[in-house]
Amino acid sequence: MSLPPSPQLVVLSLTRTPDFQRIRQHGRSCAAPALVLVSLPAPLFAVRVGFVCTRTVGGAVQRNRAKRLLRAAMQQLANSFVPGWEVVLIARQPIVQLKLVDVQQQLQQLLQRARLLHTMPGDRR
Repeated sequence: MSLPPSPQLVVLSLTRTPDFQRIRQHGRSCAAPALVLVSLPAPLFAVRVGFVCTRTVGGAVQRNRAKRLLRAAMQQLANSFVPGWEVVLIARQPIVQLKLVDVQQQLQQLLQRARLLHTMPGDRR
C-alpha cells in the first residue's frame, strides 16, 4: 500500500492593482540589492505572487528581462514555499546586470529571512 501523493502547492499570479496596494501597505518587507520582497498572510492553500518593475530599472527591454528573471527564480523555488501567503517582488535597478543564478540566490535569502520557505529537519535557521 502506497501513501497518497502530497498535494502540489498552487502558485497563482497577482494581477489586480488593489491587491498590490493592500500587500504593499499591510505587508512585511525584506530587501536585497536587486529586489524587494513584500509578504502578507493569505487565507489560501496557494501562494499568490506579483511582480513589479518600474522605470527606474531601465527601458522596456530591461524591465521585461527583470520580470522574466524574477518569474524564473520563483519557479525554481515554488515547491519549497510555505502555503498561505501573498508575495510582491519589486525589481531594483541592479537586477539588470545579474544572471539568473544571482537572482535566485538573492530571492532564496529573502524568502528564508521572511520565513516563507520550508526548512528541512535538522536545518538551523
